Amino acid sequence: MKQICVIGVGYVGLVTAACFADLGNRVVALDVDRQRVENLKKGIMPIYEPGLEELVKRNTKGGRLSFTTSYAEALKGAEFAFIAVGTPSGVDGNADLQYVDAAARSIAQNMTVPLIIINKSTVPIGTGDWVADIVKSAQPKPIDFAVVSCPEFLREGSAIGDFMSPHRNVIGSLDKDAANKVAQLHLPLRSPIVITDLRTAEMIKYASNAFLATKISFMNELADLCELVGADVKEVAAGMGYDARIGRHFLDAGLGWGGSCFPKDVEALAYMAKEKGLNPRILHQVMEVNYDRRKAVVGHLEKLLNGSLQGKAIGLLGLAFKPNTDDMRDAPSIDISNSLLAAGANVRGYDPVARRIAAPLMPAVEIFDDVYKMAQGCDALVVVTEWNEFKQLDLEKVKGLLKCPVIYDGRNIYDPAALKTMGFTYRAIGRGFNGH
Repeated sequence: MKQICVIGVGYVGLVTAACFADLGNRVVALDVDRQRVENLKKGIMPIYEPGLEELVKRNTKGGRLSFTTSYAEALKGAEFAFIAVGTPSGVDGNADLQYVDAAARSIAQNMTVPLIIINKSTVPIGTGDWVADIVKSAQPKPIDFAVVSCPEFLREGSAIGDFMSPHRNVIGSLDKDAANKVAQLHLPLRSPIVITDLRTAEMIKYASNAFLATKISFMNELADLCELVGADVKEVAAGMGYDARIGRHFLDAGLGWGGSCFPKDVEALAYMAKEKGLNPRILHQVMEVNYDRRKAVVGHLEKLLNGSLQGKAIGLLGLAFKPNTDDMRDAPSIDISNSLLAAGANVRGYDPVARRIAAPLMPAVEIFDDVYKMAQGCDALVVVTEWNEFKQLDLEKVKGLLKCPVIYDGRNIYDPAALKTMGFTYRAIGRGFNGH
């Protein structure tokens, strides 16, 4: 059993803490938000993530997981301290490291024994060296420590599975002994372990996310061409995906990517390139293509509804940026609803789990707790998030509730031929045969 401190109980920190505890370690999770900590002690989760509540409660009851706001308590006897705090985009596109700075200083002031400090947050290249300088300068008295980069590769909605069965664990440090100890901590996961230097580990995370975002943006640009030439982008993606050099994942055309990682990581990588005198043309185009997807929705709906959206009721199926999460960070639904409102539409929305979080972010949108009530009297529905619930809707019932049987499928979850047979006016993305 290892003694572990995890700083930050957001998506990454809470999943990391709960999973390491489930592996038999003693984990103390710290957060400066007192209410969040008190809620976790009562079993109230700050986020929605499938399986997380059960995991937290089981390990809390088993005495392997606890929560605190005290650095002294969290670091007492700890061998490892994971920094898993937020690194949001700053005004210039660079990552805002104020929370990493605060965590590093607090660690330095409260550590009493040698410690391995592990950056789990996504941080700019060189942050590991910067954290080491902060800790060294902020220590009241010198105590040995090492800094290791161990970037997370968790997908919201499947984070526990990603942690427990990872494709790989990347560990970077200038201290080989510290890197090996962190590798030992991950051995029960039986995953490939990549050990490298600090800066290379930090770059692997940014490069991975930027490449995945590029795949999505490429397919979305290709989808526009597919529509014009009469090809089906879903079949194109399937055919491409059989090639092992390409792979099937992240080839789905749609309304683009959002969330807490891709937008800020692509932007931060472009910022770092620009700071070094480079012109990151591909990264800029990846971002531009992505946000064009959201802006295009209004134009498509105007064509489907034969003109102006003024006074039209448009229902959004899904508000979270992806299914199986309540995360609204950079969710396409926000930009799409704002564009629809600006065009004079009345916007409604429904999401299985993100309604409470979405409401204050979309005050002009009428949010429903029942999808069929939301559809009642709408002029059109837009599929924004590909929840499984929407794939199983009673579409005959939906058709009877709509003022106009119009569906704009931003995630390609329906069969165009079937909806056409049912009498819907249906538009998907990149499925050019719809109009032929």
